[in-house]
Amino acid sequence: MIEFTIEFCRYLLSTSPPTKARERFWLGLTVVFSLTYSLMALQKAFDSTYVVQDDARQHVFWMQRFLDPSLFPNDLIADYFQTVAPSGYTTVYRLAAGWGIDPLLFSKLLPVAIALVTTIYCFYCTLLLFPVAIAAFSSSLLLAQSFWMNFDVVSATPRAFLYPIFIAFVYYFLKRSWLGIGGAIALLGLFYPQYVFIASGLLLLQVIEVEKGSLKLCKNWQTYRFCGWGLAIAFAVMLPYALKTNVYGPVIDGSQAVNLPEFWAEGRAQFFNKNAFLFWTIGERSGILPPLLPPLIWLGVFLPFCLPRLRRSRDRFPLVGLIQPQIRGLFLRLGCSSLGMFVAAHLFLFKLHLPNRYIEHTWRFLLAIASGIFIAILWDAALKLKVEKHQLWGRMAAIGLAIALLGYPIYTPSFPRTNYRPGRLPELYSFFQQQPKNIAIASLSGEANNLPTFSHRSILVGREYAIPYHLGYYRQFSQRIRDLIEAQYTPELSVVKQFIDRYRVNFWLVERSAFSPEYLENQGWLHQYQPQTQQAIADLRSSEATVKVPVVAAAIDRCRVFESGDFVVLDARCIVGNPSLE
Repeated sequence: MIEFTIEFCRYLLSTSPPTKARERFWLGLTVVFSLTYSLMALQKAFDSTYVVQDDARQHVFWMQRFLDPSLFPNDLIADYFQTVAPSGYTTVYRLAAGWGIDPLLFSKLLPVAIALVTTIYCFYCTLLLFPVAIAAFSSSLLLAQSFWMNFDVVSATPRAFLYPIFIAFVYYFLKRSWLGIGGAIALLGLFYPQYVFIASGLLLLQVIEVEKGSLKLCKNWQTYRFCGWGLAIAFAVMLPYALKTNVYGPVIDGSQAVNLPEFWAEGRAQFFNKNAFLFWTIGERSGILPPLLPPLIWLGVFLPFCLPRLRRSRDRFPLVGLIQPQIRGLFLRLGCSSLGMFVAAHLFLFKLHLPNRYIEHTWRFLLAIASGIFIAILWDAALKLKVEKHQLWGRMAAIGLAIALLGYPIYTPSFPRTNYRPGRLPELYSFFQQQPKNIAIASLSGEANNLPTFSHRSILVGREYAIPYHLGYYRQFSQRIRDLIEAQYTPELSVVKQFIDRYRVNFWLVERSAFSPEYLENQGWLHQYQPQTQQAIADLRSSEATVKVPVVAAAIDRCRVFESGDFVVLDARCIVGNPSLE
C-alpha cells in the first residue's frame, strides 16, 4: 500500500507531458487554491455589517438605483459614475439586481467567479504553450497570487473583468478560434475598452514575421483573414465610443493636468512626479512596472535569457523541448502591443486613459506564464539529477521552489490585499437611512465617502469622488468643494444661507475637531482647493484671537440632530432659521 501511494504521488508530480488524469488533478488543485484565496478575501469582506471595497465606493453605490430608482435624484456624483460606467459592467449588475441581489453584496461575491475563470483560462493557455500540467498549475497560482496582491479583481469594478476576458482572448487567439476571439474582443469593448487596442495590436503584429533577423510580411492568407476578422470586430465595438459625446467632457489633457495640484503629490489623482526615474518605472499611474508581485513571478524575466543555454543542455533540461514555437511570437507581439499603447497613452495623456493600465496587466499575465514554465523546467531538472552527491541538493532546491510557490500567502501577512474599508459609524448610517431619499448632505469629513454606499443618500462632495479627468464633471465638483470650505469656516451667516439655498443642503455632517487650523492643515487633499483652504486656516487662526467663531461651529450646540463621538449632524433648516448664529 505504501509503495502504491509513493508511485501514485510520483505519477501526479511527474513533469512529463500531461495525461488526462494528471491534467485533471492539477486543474482541480488550481481550482482549490483559487477558491481558497477567494475565501480568504471573503472573510475580510464579511468581517462586519458595514464593509466596502475602496474602489467599489465609486463604482457600485449608484447601482442601488437598480433596486430603487428613486435613490440619488439629481445627484451629480451618481449621474457621473453611471454615465462613465461601461455598458457590459452595468448590465451584469443590473441582471443581478433583477434577481434581487444587492449590488454591494454582489460586488463582494463576484471576485470569486472572476478569479476562478481567470485561473482556469490561464491554466489552459499555459498548456497550449508548454504542455506540462505542473507548469500550468504554477502559472495559474502565480497569476492568482498576483491579482490578490492588488485591488483589481477584488474591486469587482470594470478592470476586474479584464483578467478573464483578456486571457480568454489570448487562449482563443492561440487556438485560432474565430468565434472565440470575436466574442472576447466584443466583451473587452463592453467591459474594458482600452484593452481592445492591445488585442488589435496583437492581431496586427501577427502579419509581421521575423525571419533570419529581418522583418517580413506573413505569406499565409488564412492569417490575414483571421486577423481581419478580429480587427473588424474591434472596429465595430469601438465605433460607438468614438461617436459618443460625453455630457461630462471634454477629457483633460496633459498640458492642463500638469498645472493642477490634483495630479501631483497628495492630489486625488496623483500622476506626475519630480523624480523622473520613479515616474517612468513605479509611478502608480505612469510607470511601466506593475506593483506588488509575488517575488517568484520575477523568475519569468530570466526565461528568455536562459533559454539558449537551456536548449544547449537538453540532456539536463529535457522539458525545454516541449516549449511550443508560438510562445516567442506571442510574448514579443503582446509585449510590443502593450508597450506601444503605453507610449501612446503618454503622448496623448489622459485621452487614452492612464498609461500604466495598458502594460501592468500584460506584465502580470506574461510573467506568470513564463515563471510557471521556468519553474517546471528547473523542478524537473532538480529531481532528475543523476549524480548521487547532487541529488540531495536537487531535492532541496525543488522543495525550496515548492515552498516559495505554495507558501507565499503564509509568509506574506497582508495576503490577500483587499483594501476593504469598514464603516465605523453604523448609527450614523442608520440615521441617514431614515431620512427622505431626496436629501443632500454637505460634509468635508472622510466619513462622507461612506454615506452613498451605506446610507444610500446623496452627498455634495467627497474625496473619493473627486475624479478630475472629465472637466465638465470636475469643474462643478471642484466649485462645490470650494463653496463648502468657504461656507463651513465663514463667520458670515449670509454666506452659509446662500450656500444652503444654492445646493439645497438638508444636513451638514461635521467633526467637532474640524474647527481648528491643524485639522485643515492635516487634510492634504483639501490643499488643492485654493485660496479657500488657506483662507479658512487664516480665519480660524484669527478667530482664536477675536473669539469670532464660524457659523457652522456655533450651530453645533443649537442645530444638532445626531451625535456620535466627534461627529455631529446639523439640520440645515435650523441654521438658516437661526439669526442668532450671526
